[in-house]
Amino acid sequence: MSTTVSRTAEHLALAEAVTAHNYSPLPVVVTAAEGAWVTDVDGRRYLDCLAGYSALNFGHRHPALVAAARDQLDRVTLTSRAFGNDRLGPFARDLAALAGMDLVLPMNTGAEAVETAVKVARRWGYRVKGVPDGRARIVVAAGGFHGRTTTIVGFSTDPVARDGFGPFTPGFDVVPYGDAAALRAALTPETVAVLLEPVQGEAGVVVPPPGYLAAVRAACDEAGALFVADEVQSGLGRTGATFACDLEGVTPDVYVLGKALGGGILPVSAVVARRDVLGVVTPGSHGSTFGGNPLAAAVGHAVVRLLETGEYQARARELGARLSARLSELVGSGVTAVRTRGLWAGVDVDPALMNGAEACRRLAACGVLTKDTHGSTIRLAPPLVVTEEELDWAVDRLAAVVTGQTAGSSPR
Repeated sequence: MSTTVSRTAEHLALAEAVTAHNYSPLPVVVTAAEGAWVTDVDGRRYLDCLAGYSALNFGHRHPALVAAARDQLDRVTLTSRAFGNDRLGPFARDLAALAGMDLVLPMNTGAEAVETAVKVARRWGYRVKGVPDGRARIVVAAGGFHGRTTTIVGFSTDPVARDGFGPFTPGFDVVPYGDAAALRAALTPETVAVLLEPVQGEAGVVVPPPGYLAAVRAACDEAGALFVADEVQSGLGRTGATFACDLEGVTPDVYVLGKALGGGILPVSAVVARRDVLGVVTPGSHGSTFGGNPLAAAVGHAVVRLLETGEYQARARELGARLSARLSELVGSGVTAVRTRGLWAGVDVDPALMNGAEACRRLAACGVLTKDTHGSTIRLAPPLVVTEEELDWAVDRLAAVVTGQTAGSSPR
């Protein structure tokens, strides 16, 4: 019997010993990637159907994004915002235009952008709406996920995210997601904003009822409150449109963007809004040493250029329709429900067969990487560069896993 220890086992053991246990990763250690595929340290290849929780919408190492980063690495990577740089202005101009807005406030991570939007909404409430100081309230939705800071987890309804991290920041009112009447009832003269995801990603790709986003828009208009759309996961092509709000013909007052904005190369996020909203930010009131750095702006600008063509939004629509049709065939055969929006799906595995974590482990064993959430749900979010053949191959593997059949090997 061989006593050889795989390199995967060695790396997993090392990480287990020296990193905090805030994740429970699948037993896969990636060392290289390209497009929709990754290779582990033992030479096994996997189709990436998670895409970094939509941070890799354009696939691993997209040539245009790598070229933008490589070119900028030879010039300048960081100036801080104490000085200007020649990449920030063009990036912000074109991102604002893509969103149909006026101004961009660049940050780094999605959570930072959400925190920034909270600060902006509060200051707008005091300085523009006239809410008494310290009284501003923000309505949020149950089941939402907006990040991991203490302010954000304070209004989360996930006990795992909250446990042991209080006391929490006041000023948030939680209403059921998708319930327009409950949201409207929660609005008061002191409400400065409604903050929600147009599609709840971490909750399992939960799509609101038709007309919900329009009802939110109307309620905000009537109450004189801002509609802040957290499109960190749903935005930038994932749902078959530039923004998930576009699918309902709705324009929020504020977009919160991240993940795919960094092209899978580095963290880039932004708050994008009208001038009358972001204009309340003044020098010294908010900032970030790395926010808007030349390297981030160069990569973010290259992402905007990819989206300006409409190619990736169209791919998400077309492949998403195929994914939805294929997954729907599994309902009643190991799957209890499916929800899709573009190239993004939440699949509820029959809990009588296995939980989501076990389904993901079995999928990984046959070459498909994804991740579970909330018990029996798995999420599928392959890069938008995935091919039809690869997508079919992944769904075939999922069908084999949930029905107990034997899955084949990689198509290439």
